[in-house]
Amino acid sequence: MCGRFSFSYDWHEALQYFGINETSPAPPPRYNIAPGQMIHAVVSDGAIRKIGELRWGLVPVWAKDEAIGYKMINTRAETLTEKPAFRRLIERRRCIIPADGFYEWRHNGNRKQPMRITLISRPVFGFAGLWDVWTRPDGSKLNSCTIITCAPNELMSQIHDRMPVILDREDESMWLDRDVTDSELVASVHRTYPAEDMRAYPVSSAVGNWRNDRPDVVEEI
Repeated sequence: MCGRFSFSYDWHEALQYFGINETSPAPPPRYNIAPGQMIHAVVSDGAIRKIGELRWGLVPVWAKDEAIGYKMINTRAETLTEKPAFRRLIERRRCIIPADGFYEWRHNGNRKQPMRITLISRPVFGFAGLWDVWTRPDGSKLNSCTIITCAPNELMSQIHDRMPVILDREDESMWLDRDVTDSELVASVHRTYPAEDMRAYPVSSAVGNWRNDRPDVVEEI
């Protein structure tokens, strides 16, 4: 699973990395992003890429209550194409969620040690995500998303039994390409990311409180 992550990398360099031509003011860096919060996501309208805000926790168009979003912060890659409700999203509503690290809790005896995981080869990367638009009873719209997860690699299996789908650089364009609608082809990017390009290190238990959104929570202890 993926229940916390960070996106504190230089904003304008991140936009350049994801091929976005914008000069929007840089938002504050985020060190401890939690479910239910607004997060940045990259989408494409078929011509250009854009970055906007989505609430983390998918509320599908068919939902009766937006509280379902807290149960849908993650979606399993293995069952995506089996569920009609997600087939539409995987064909037409894919997004990339920028990050520079994520957190998981490793069992250490009777306690859990928070671990931060980063990539060795890239300072910023993207999770594979899906998004949808839900209409509230008052007519207002809620744009929300979910992070796709897969089986862990050798490194992550020592920490957790799931991990987020991290897109290879060469797969990012296809993931955003709205002309690619073959769900099986799209699902082929849901590979477990190589363990040799990942680093995991212990961080402070302060990261367990989402209010601690500050630089020290990403520091190794």
